[in-house]
Amino acid sequence: TLPSSAEKGDQIVLIDYARTWGTNKIIIDSNGLNYQGNDDTYTVEYTTDGQSLNIVYSDATKGWLPLEDDVTALEPVSPPTQKAIFAYGYNASGAGRLSMSNLVNSSGVVAADVTGVGTARMTIAATSYGGDKAIFGYGDPGGGATNLSNLVSSSGVIASDTTGVGTARYAPAAASYDGDKGIFGYGDTGGDSYVSLTNLVNNSGVIATDTTGVGTARRYLAATGYGSSGQAVFAYGSTGSRLSMKNLVSNSGVVASDATGVGSARNNLAAVKYGADKAIFGYGSTGSITGVTNLVSNVGVIASDVSGVGTARQYLAAASYGGDKALFGYGNTAGGAVSMTNLVSNSGVVGADVTGVGSARETLGAAGYSTSA
Repeated sequence: TLPSSAEKGDQIVLIDYARTWGTNKIIIDSNGLNYQGNDDTYTVEYTTDGQSLNIVYSDATKGWLPLEDDVTALEPVSPPTQKAIFAYGYNASGAGRLSMSNLVNSSGVVAADVTGVGTARMTIAATSYGGDKAIFGYGDPGGGATNLSNLVSSSGVIASDTTGVGTARYAPAAASYDGDKGIFGYGDTGGDSYVSLTNLVNNSGVIATDTTGVGTARRYLAATGYGSSGQAVFAYGSTGSRLSMKNLVSNSGVVASDATGVGSARNNLAAVKYGADKAIFGYGSTGSITGVTNLVSNVGVIASDVSGVGTARQYLAAASYGGDKALFGYGNTAGGAVSMTNLVSNSGVVGADVTGVGSARETLGAAGYSTSA
């Protein structure tokens, strides 16, 4: 509501500080004075995110007049992560569930094992948060699902366990969104009890309570960020039958309804962002272990299958590195757990296998961290 009286030259500036006028429009009541020559029975609305409005009072005839009616540039974008971390997992050849990590430098080189990083567990998920940190969450430590999480500092150090963060489950997926936040979604609470719920992670690494009813309940799916505005996508997975579907996530963490028919139905795959605004889903099982990948456009469209990109495997993980590149790592082939990675260029091309990078394992998690190379 504008002032009921004004003098020539009076000026008011309104700015969409939170960039939400698109969903929370501003309605101006000129309070008895004219607005652009019309009386205050007319509706005056502004509905564009990031808009700014500079109005000046002219006289009783024209009343308030906009001097400027502009959309400001998008807010600054967080710098991309430069390094990555793989952690936890399982090796059936005697080691069982693992408590270890491997750091990845800004050139995509994987370092040796670091052991003793929180409770050993498998079927875990991980995501970046806060711009330069990461979090591992949920999984199976043996004896059932858990809601444990472990924060990762901007220098790649994994913190001790944090308990009690939403419904305990295993085989969820996780992705970053909005530049500095994360989201865990879906999974299995035990005994093939698939769930349709998510937990948002704020930019301080605090996991929120459950949000329920977000698409088809499933497990062993994958998720990744995409887009220049900080969106994310969950896709594929299993309800007992393998799925070809996706759920887009807005940059405010709202999960959309199911969209079906997005490449070969499969589970046990991984996904990661590459370039400035695109992503890729890769590998998994269609009933047979596969090396299929699917590129994701900057508006969340998943492309058709691309086959034959490195050793076919399932139960792997993926993370971004080097600002605009990515890598898939580890997993399980028909012969058991493997120790290998495949680099992904900033144009989405998957490279040949790189072998011998830390302990062979599967059902692990991975995420980007650090904005310093």
